Amino acid sequence: MDLGLKHKTALVLGGGGGLGRAISKALADEGANVAFADIDPSAIAGTEEALAATSGKWLGVVWDISDLSMIDVNLSKIERELGPVDILVNITGGPPPTPANGQDPALWSKHFQSMVLSVIAITDRVLPGMRARHWGRVITSTSSGVVAPIPNLGISNALRLALLGWSKTLAREVGKDGITANIVLPGRIATGRIKFLDEAKAKREGRSVEEVSAESTGSIPLGRYGKPEEYADVVTFLASERAAYLTGSVIRVDGGLISSI
Repeated sequence: MDLGLKHKTALVLGGGGGLGRAISKALADEGANVAFADIDPSAIAGTEEALAATSGKWLGVVWDISDLSMIDVNLSKIERELGPVDILVNITGGPPPTPANGQDPALWSKHFQSMVLSVIAITDRVLPGMRARHWGRVITSTSSGVVAPIPNLGISNALRLALLGWSKTLAREVGKDGITANIVLPGRIATGRIKFLDEAKAKREGRSVEEVSAESTGSIPLGRYGKPEEYADVVTFLASERAAYLTGSVIRVDGGLISSI
């Protein structure tokens, strides 16, 4: 199946992480030109290595997306080297595990800036070009916590839910311009973030990581954690010509973990 991504330009935020790296490679394998951004230079180097054998053009950008002053600088560089952004994949790092109550307002503000406001501002920067070309994809990766709040991830549950309302509203505003906006929810995908959360829970509850992981996989109907590549395949489809009539949606990639309809 030709997904129609050849020569499209994609920007993957969080492109040095497990999900972002897999998505960057999947898009590159389909012929897209891919820019991938991450705050960690070593994570960027890992994605560069993963994409080394792909035939398309790609660009790694060390970028702290919470610094809104760098948006135009970095996007101008991407536009010069790869072309205007047709596909924006929004992935942000997660906050530390915390309860919802009793958190310093400064902590809420810090993560709102990095997880919500940055995504909105970067999307606003690329939307005029998408509108002019009458084609665009805005895909935002959040968390299963927006459907079923995850215990001890109070900040994440709240702030990622803000992106859900934003994306749904955006989809109605830009649909007439040939632009789609969708949310993708990862369940328990085998990434460094999930390993960190399992380790934090094990330490908090005085149990082994193996016990926590086994308990977690036992709650998943498919009986295992997902592979980053499986998540990336769904995102790549949403970015494609084949998904032109799919917008304003929330897509779960969770192995059946979320029990609600």
